[in-house]
Amino acid sequence: MDPGRVADVAAAMADLDRARFLPPEQAPHAHEDRALPLFHGQTGSQPSTVAEMLRLLEVPVGGTVLDVGSGSGWTTALLARLVGPAGRVLGLELDPDLAAFGAAHLAACDLPWARIEVADPDVLGRPVPGGWPRILVSAAARRLPAGLVAQLAEDGRMVIPVRRRMTLVVRHEGAVAVTAHGEYVFVPLVTP
Repeated sequence: MDPGRVADVAAAMADLDRARFLPPEQAPHAHEDRALPLFHGQTGSQPSTVAEMLRLLEVPVGGTVLDVGSGSGWTTALLARLVGPAGRVLGLELDPDLAAFGAAHLAACDLPWARIEVADPDVLGRPVPGGWPRILVSAAARRLPAGLVAQLAEDGRMVIPVRRRMTLVVRHEGAVAVTAHGEYVFVPLVTP
């Protein structure tokens, strides 16, 4: 793993304090390395898990990222910080209340190249021409979703928990390589 990218992830996490993205009653626990409740059964992932996901994703400056399950907006903001103003990040969240909560927190960060929208309940992800160079999924799938793999651009990377395994999917020259990187606990991914 590129040490520069590890440092970039650490810097983004230092710049965007998790406390800014939590309900007031959870903010005092922001620096604890554990998942914290948001609402409607959703949680904000623990910082060490988010850091590992971002390191595996290898987000380039100027990149384009789809953030599936954007929750409180923290991961979307971190991704926006990593891609910088030349990049673009789209966060999707199924729960309309949580999407509005996350979008409000993201708006307060002055990262206009990122946005959070309510996900279409009938479509996993957001298909775009040419696919997404990077996809981050912050909910556990029962199996690797073919629909999301199909949305991955050539030379793209996707990080997604599958059951309890952190999974990296890389598309290169039309082939898809899948590797596992440790066990984690996530809320379940809702699929159409």
